[in-house]
Order: sequence, then C-alpha cells, then structure tokens
Amino acid sequence: MKLRCIHVLAIVATALLTGCASVREVQSTVQSYSTLGALPAPPTYRLEVLPSQREAQTHFAAIESQAQQALGRVGLQRDDSRASLIVQIGADARYARDYAAWPYYDRWGGPRWGWGVGYGRGWGMGFGGSFMFDGPPLEYYRAVSIVMRNATTQQIVYETSAQRQDVWTDDPAIFGILFDAALTGFPNPPKGSRVVRTTIGPVQQDGAPAQPPAQAAPAAQATPATPAPAR
Repeated sequence: MKLRCIHVLAIVATALLTGCASVREVQSTVQSYSTLGALPAPPTYRLEVLPSQREAQTHFAAIESQAQQALGRVGLQRDDSRASLIVQIGADARYARDYAAWPYYDRWGGPRWGWGVGYGRGWGMGFGGSFMFDGPPLEYYRAVSIVMRNATTQQIVYETSAQRQDVWTDDPAIFGILFDAALTGFPNPPKGSRVVRTTIGPVQQDGAPAQPPAQAAPAAQATPATPAPAR
C-alpha cells in the first residue's frame, strides 16, 4: 500500500513539474506588403528613431534591441553611414478584458481596454477600466510594425505588422517574437493576413521562458487568420 501511494505521489509530482516548465506556442496575426524582389545590396539599413521614441528611450531601448536582432536574423545589418534602407519601427502594449469573446460575463460588451503605451508615429499612454467582482481573464495585447523605405528614392518598399492578444505575456521578449513573426518570408512574404506560430519554452511557472524562443515558422507554412470563436 505504501509503495502504491509513493508511486501515485511521484506521478502527481511529475505532472506538476511538467506543467511548470512546458513548451508554449505564440500565435501572431501578421500582414505584410513588399515590392522588394531580393535583399538590397548592400543589405544595410539606418534606423530612423522618432522624437517621441527618443523621449521614451528608457523604455524604447529594449524594443529597439529586439527589432535589430530580428532584422539581423533575416540578413539586414544596421549601418547608418552606408544604408540601403531606412527603417522605422513601432510597438504597442495594452491590456483588456475581452467581453465579446466571453459572452457569459456580458453579452452587450466588447473589449474594454485599460492602461497601455505605444511607440510608433507618436505614442501615448492612458488609464481606464471598471470595478467588477467577476469578469473574463485579463488579456494582453501586443503589436509591432516595421516600415522600410529605399534610402535613395524614399519610396516605401516593405511594410509589415504583427499582433497578438493572450492571457500570457513576457515583456520585452514578446516584442522580439512579434518582430520575428512580422519578418517571416522577408523579402517576399505571402500576401494578405496570415497566422505565424512560434514555439518557445520551456516556460517556467512565472511565465518567463527558460531559454530563447525558437525561430518563427516560415510564412509559407502559415495558415490564414480566422476570427476566434466565442467562448
């Protein structure tokens, strides 16, 4: 009897440990537009930082670093003095209780956005919310964007964005995952909206990944985006 109890406890402990360090899949909705036929020669860019981003440099520096790493993974290197492309990046962070996706709580409601910050063509922050005793889980909205212009003609040659909303987040690493997703298929991404899945993990109990995220799945393997069914 004692041996059986010990065996059962061992199984339970293993299950708990597995749950504390599990692999997580991040699904990002991506939309890209490109007139590039190949990597520019040389494959270099200059990062154009907006005045609002400079003012928020303490917070924006981590996002800028994530973007530069993602650009490097698709073959682009920052070289401000010899740039073929001019790159602008943006990021947005908010949270919400999505009543539309959880009709059990409020059949008349929609997403109710709370505090957030954004770094793009201007950025801002605000506070909001409501007092409640019961409601759907708090969901975190994160989004990034990249715009590339030809350094000589100033014409936009590449535009892409990625966004996700989930009950889990890991800032600022989640922005790196989104930048990777936004750049899948570069410089010739598929047209239209698509879903890119990125596997990260194992994930510790506090939600932070124990190792760097795996590379985002190629855009060619992505599936068309579909609205999430009501829960």
